Parts: sequence; structure tokens; C-alpha cells
Amino acid sequence: MTSLSIILPCLNESQALQGTLQKLTALYAHAEIIVVDDGSSDNSAEIATQLGATVVRHPYRKGNGAAIKTGARNATGDVLIFMDADGQHDPADIERLLAEIEKGHDMVVGARGMESQASTARLFANTFYNKLASWMVEQPIADLTSGFRAVRANKFKEFLSLLPNTFSYPTTITMAFFRAGYSVCYIPIIAHKRIGKSHIKILRDGIRFLLIIFKIGTLYAPLKLFGSLSVGFFIFALFYYFYTFFTDGRFTNMGAVLFTTSILIFLIGLVSEQITQLLYTRKE
Repeated sequence: MTSLSIILPCLNESQALQGTLQKLTALYAHAEIIVVDDGSSDNSAEIATQLGATVVRHPYRKGNGAAIKTGARNATGDVLIFMDADGQHDPADIERLLAEIEKGHDMVVGARGMESQASTARLFANTFYNKLASWMVEQPIADLTSGFRAVRANKFKEFLSLLPNTFSYPTTITMAFFRAGYSVCYIPIIAHKRIGKSHIKILRDGIRFLLIIFKIGTLYAPLKLFGSLSVGFFIFALFYYFYTFFTDGRFTNMGAVLFTTSILIFLIGLVSEQITQLLYTRKE
């Protein structure tokens, strides 16, 4: 029988934590429920302890990603469920996630629709991230930043060292699973309005999400990123050459620099791709 661990990263979520844990214990009495208290200044840890959850406390705030990693390291289940402690995710949806795991998927993600986005700005940002990440991994990504997912523990733990300590662990693990060739499935969910104050800063964390996408892209598919950049430089160099040839009748030094740059970027991508293949070739 598949054992289950439910992991909730928690930072000052005393307003919502009690209701969430009561629903979880009612639905999954035999599951291991782990609350990772990321340096909360309220009584979140005490509430979780009173309701029978296993509580792991950080002595100071390390970040959402660090809490996720702590939870995964302490979990004993074959399947891990990650969900927020702020009341956004419905414990009743866990059954739907597990049903897809039973069908053979390695990770199942609860994908939020337009009605579940906190604001129009978040909707546009998440749409952009989804499109960019889908292009990089060459697979459709319905919700890159969803924190509600079920995943096979042994496969998730392969990528613990890649996960950032802050936001956004979902971005990293999603792209890593796709690139590694693991099966990822999305199911639609309704994310309710969170209880309490959000810890996400739109501008700061938005830039961080973007950097994470490029970081994982260069780590897993460097030639795709560098190759596209090389093609861009080559096309620009070609247009610049035609322009200078018809206006001045000559091939300029700047044209030579642009063509050389495109070739160098391509070669960097090619070498990076070979290093990546060697780095992630697993021994049988």
C-alpha cells in the first residue's frame, strides 16, 4: 500500500492552519502530516502540535523553498503532497491528485484557472511564465507556480539540491521533472482566497521567478537558450551586413563582430549541452 506524507510549509498562518489541519486529519487520518514552521512569530507551531501534526521548526526564517526541502527530508511516505497552509488549497482535491499518481504519473499539479488568480497583474505574469517555461521544456505547462501538487518521493528527492530556499520551488521542480523525462500531469483546481497576508512581493519575486526559469533552462537545455540567442545575433548581423553593403559598399568591422558573436554563443551553448549531458547521465 502506498504511504502518504502531506507537507505544509508555514509562516505565521495561525488564522488558517487549524481549519486546514482539521480537514486533512478528517480525510486522511492515516497520512503523515508534516508542518514546517519557517520561523513563525505566532502560535502556528503550537496549533499544529495540538492537532496531531508532526512539527519541524526552523530557528529563523529561511524561505518557502527551504521549508519544502525540510519537509521532504523528514517525510517517510512514498508519495508527497505539498499544499499551502493559508487555506487556498482544498484538502478534498488531494484524492484527485492521487488518482492521477495511481495512473502512472510521477507528479500531478493542481492548476489554477483565471478565476483563482489573486490579481490581473498576477494573471498576466503567470501566463507569461507558463509560456516561456513551456517553450524551454517543449511541453505544455498549465501552472508553473502552483504550490499544490502530489509527487513520487524518490523522484522529488533527486532534485532537492536544485530547489531554491526562497520562491519559487514549484518553478524549479516543474521544469526539472519535464526535462528529466518524468511524467507530469495537470488537473484544474479552484484556489480560494488566502487567509491572512501574502508573503509574495510582486516585483521582487517576479524577477526571481524569471531568473529561476533561465537558470533551469540553462541547466537542462542550454543549447535551446544559447541557440536561440545565437540565431538572433546571426539574423541581426545579416541585416546589418546587407545595410552596410548597399549603403557603403563594404563589409564593416561591426558586421564581423556580430557574426563572430553569434558563432561564439552557439559554441558556448554546444559545449554547455555536452557538459549537461555528462552531468546528468545517471549510472545504471
